[in-house]
Amino acid sequence: MIEGSCLCGGVAYEAKGPLLTMARCHCVQCRKASGAEFATNASVDSEAFRVTRGEKLLVHYESSPGKYRVFCGRCGSQLFKRDDQNPHLIRLRLGAVDTPFEQQPLAHVFVSEKPPWSEITDDVPQYDRLPGG
Repeated sequence: MIEGSCLCGGVAYEAKGPLLTMARCHCVQCRKASGAEFATNASVDSEAFRVTRGEKLLVHYESSPGKYRVFCGRCGSQLFKRDDQNPHLIRLRLGAVDTPFEQQPLAHVFVSEKPPWSEITDDVPQYDRLPGG
């Protein structure tokens, strides 16, 4: 079971794995939303995901048409993303996951949007956009 929560502890969730398509995203939206040089994200099956605490605290922001970033309205922690084109998946923001796991990212995506001061120092494959997209 994968468990996660926000900074203030008001919102918590759980999901049955596995984590799918784990990647480090360097797109402008992920960078601005996370306040970091990239965000590490992975998907889970939406039917295996549920909010266990604080559903009333959740705020949904439509960052692109049909794509909703979901965060805690009290502390601002970004928790997951929903996408109308892929309703069977929930995209978790792995910085909010509480459960330890060993899985490693499959790729760096949107490397074309990475800031010039950010250096990628691992051997994980890099893509200017989404692979196949």
